[in-house]
Amino acid sequence: MNLITHGLIGWCISQRICKSRRDAAIVTIGSIIPDIDSLGVVLDLFSGGGSENLVLYSSYHHVLSHNLLAAAVLALLTCLFSRDKLTIAALFFLQFHLHLFCDLIGAKGPDGEQWPIYYFFPFSKDFFITWSGQWEINAWPNILITGVSLFFFLRQARDLGFSALWYLSSRADEAFINALRLRFPSAGLTTHRE
Repeated sequence: MNLITHGLIGWCISQRICKSRRDAAIVTIGSIIPDIDSLGVVLDLFSGGGSENLVLYSSYHHVLSHNLLAAAVLALLTCLFSRDKLTIAALFFLQFHLHLFCDLIGAKGPDGEQWPIYYFFPFSKDFFITWSGQWEINAWPNILITGVSLFFFLRQARDLGFSALWYLSSRADEAFINALRLRFPSAGLTTHRE
């Protein structure tokens, strides 16, 4: 799945579970952080090989940080930053694995190449997980999941009075929430998180 879809899913889940804005952000990061191993594409592009020669991206995306070790290490690191340490570490770990599951079912390349999950990397690259029914990243199920997640993101933002935009600018987030509420009024109660 694409990074935006992962983020929307993670945000919608964390908003309903986490008690603080910080913890919601940390758990949401768990839904997108496995794709940090795709940053090899930047080095590939700057190395002069062009988009046809993506050696680092092709070799390491879905390998370096799409595995159990990365999930465990990063989940433990969340304890340094979260308020409810063990709960947030567990939720981060679960969001991380939801990312892996979503990639397993919906991350086939447009050229038909499957992206396996090397779950026990770096201990074993011989064991990997694939699913023969994996749909392409631009297939209708991914588009539908993105649309549904976007709907819930907007609905939660309206109802809770808080969106991910708050992390960049509280004033911009307030204007965004006000615009949502003007266009889509709700009889629901508003709750604010710290």
